[in-house]
Amino acid sequence: MPGVAQLVKQLGVGTKTVVAAIEVLKKEGVLEANGERKRSSIIRKAGKKAKGLRVRILLYESSDAHDEHMMQLSFRLEENGHRVRYANKTLMDLHFDEKRVARMVEKDDADAWIIRSGSRPVLEWFAAQPLPAFAMFGSQSDLPMASLCTVKSPALIQALQRLVSLGHNRIVMLTREDRRKPTPGFLESRYLEELTRLEIAVGDYHLPDWENDHLSFRRCLDSLFRFTPPTALFISEPSLFFAVQQYLLVKGLKVPRDVSLVAMEEHLFFEWFQPMVSHLRTETHGWVPRIVQWVNNVAHDRKDDRETRILAQFVEGGTIGRAM
Repeated sequence: MPGVAQLVKQLGVGTKTVVAAIEVLKKEGVLEANGERKRSSIIRKAGKKAKGLRVRILLYESSDAHDEHMMQLSFRLEENGHRVRYANKTLMDLHFDEKRVARMVEKDDADAWIIRSGSRPVLEWFAAQPLPAFAMFGSQSDLPMASLCTVKSPALIQALQRLVSLGHNRIVMLTREDRRKPTPGFLESRYLEELTRLEIAVGDYHLPDWENDHLSFRRCLDSLFRFTPPTALFISEPSLFFAVQQYLLVKGLKVPRDVSLVAMEEHLFFEWFQPMVSHLRTETHGWVPRIVQWVNNVAHDRKDDRETRILAQFVEGGTIGRAM
């Protein structure tokens, strides 16, 4: 078992919390004490030996390493006898270039790869390799590889229809560059199609271009709010949502009086918001077990290329209101 100091650093919790948790695990028979000031041993059940794999996780960006699901995944995989490490570079570091990804993978000794939020070209490259790979979200639709995806389009359309019913027509989606280029992704395309169906003339305004850095994002917001400010924003991920909130605060704009906000992903911090953030919610309890199952199947040479789909729901919170 990792030491207390290491667990405190990895989990971002206090020393007392870690020590208390370790004591609970000892009482439950999961850990065995080895004496004072010595690390505890993990007790494995008989007959559950697995061929440990070297698993490499390719993150979208470095901040993903602090995501609670990624930390749970690492611990669960190690609990199952696998050796887990994040790749030396993220997809953003590699500029979503499949050739750069290929060079990195070829130099690595991993037995299996997990790719978080991969772009279409990157996932197509992995799908064409004999090396086992799992697509954790991203543009994986219809590729011959195991994957986990959230089906957001029905919830997104419901949110769009609700905004239009409240008088909104200057609606903008803020999403990452790899979701827009070379062509809009599936969800982005459905968004544009629904705007058209709702008789809103679609243009670059509704899916603005910006590069994957904070300065370009700020310039994009400045441009949007300079002349014809949007009355509603769809924001693709929590980090961008928090950045938009800070931007609006500095500008003296209020939510939802001046602009309505919908987060396209859930975040545990949203529970602390009053009023609640309007967002697309997906059940997350099955994510980690599914990926652990896939790695164990690979370890036992069992074919597993299933696509696991999770349906999102639109949760209407207090961050949307009538268009002014």
